[in-house]
Amino acid sequence: MKVTHKLYSTPQAHKVWCDLWKDIKGETLQGHRLEVTVKPERRSNDQNALMWSLLTEVSQQVDWHGQKLEPAEWKDVFSASLKRQKVVPGLDGGFVVLGSSTSRMDKQEFSELIELIYAFGAQHGVQFRE
Repeated sequence: MKVTHKLYSTPQAHKVWCDLWKDIKGETLQGHRLEVTVKPERRSNDQNALMWSLLTEVSQQVDWHGQKLEPAEWKDVFSASLKRQKVVPGLDGGFVVLGSSTSRMDKQEFSELIELIYAFGAQHGVQFRE
């Protein structure tokens, strides 16, 4: 048994919780062990598409310290900045950014990342398409 519910309001969440209890009560009475996880909602497909569109615009329009970066590299730059991540020397030279990936961000964190990209773009003259 695996169930996933989106919780949008207190009354709706309460109803889901009560209905869920009805579904799992029998399982627990039979001695089955279950795991329940409640977490913030992940980013949406629309947010993800917007992020990649913005990153592509930045990569086409901004030279970063004399280099053109790919959209995926810009994603690393922005997510590292958002998370205030640490940088350590790599094993074979260069540097490694420590921290989390965007795939683990919830909707709020992802919104903050998108706002950071917009702010950076405004400071560097990026013309974002609608």
